[in-house]
Amino acid sequence: MDAAAVGIVVATRDRRDGLLETLGRLLALPDAPPVVVVDNGSSDGTPEAVRAAFGDAVAVMALGENRGAAARTAGARALATPYVAFSDDDSWWAPGALSRAAAVLDAHPRLGLLAARVLVGPGERLDPTCAAMAASPIAAERPLPGPAVLGFVACGAVVRRDALLAAGGFDPRYGVGGEERRLAFDLAALGWELAYVPEVVAQHHPAAGPRPGRLRRQLRNDLWSAWLRRPAPSAARETGRLLRAAAGREPRTAVAALADAVAGTRWVLRERRVVPPPVERAVRALEAADRR
Repeated sequence: MDAAAVGIVVATRDRRDGLLETLGRLLALPDAPPVVVVDNGSSDGTPEAVRAAFGDAVAVMALGENRGAAARTAGARALATPYVAFSDDDSWWAPGALSRAAAVLDAHPRLGLLAARVLVGPGERLDPTCAAMAASPIAAERPLPGPAVLGFVACGAVVRRDALLAAGGFDPRYGVGGEERRLAFDLAALGWELAYVPEVVAQHHPAAGPRPGRLRRQLRNDLWSAWLRRPAPSAARETGRLLRAAAGREPRTAVAALADAVAGTRWVLRERRVVPPPVERAVRALEAADRR
């Protein structure tokens, strides 16, 4: 398959001007990918501005509400391409990246998700998550195009569309922040492989300044992911570790995030589905590496 096998989904909310700049970069790619913008209920006229600026070159889905990261799933359903690359309104793909991603996914039919090398800001600093993925201790069952991983940076990921939809995509209850972990678990539980492929490059230029509520939401989501997918002893250990780490930085945020997570206990228990033993072993290998 060529790069046209990869479509791009851009989830956005109330960041019209930055989005228009990002779309200009995406449409200038030599790969010529189809692009879908999924708007999470913006109040700044984002859908209208995109249509006015780019016409039929960009498909626009106006959700009318904020579904957070789940907007990406809606965009993937709207695409007909076998592979889907995610961008945020402040991130884009390097020229040739999508052609390379398509070739890698073609060559590895059990690879469900490719995690790209994400370069941050004008200085192109390596995203810390990418550095961690490069050193992943997970042992792969078969040769992969890069280290086997159980996580990714959403704005630097290319996923097999069928795998994403079979796994249920991103959960709308998570919003944005730590939403990748549960999806990685679910892909692996279905037998899909995930790999870090640094030859595929994405650029991320996040806006400076604080992100209100982000730490609280990410901690809640990490707790949910542990409770939903880990065996009880592992979930308990992970809960303690997460809360201790957060309390050391922002005690009030840790308490609030725990309360948020507990408020979801009913649906967590209803939807709890423990990952298979090989996936749990991989998670524990990552945890052991983190403690060194």
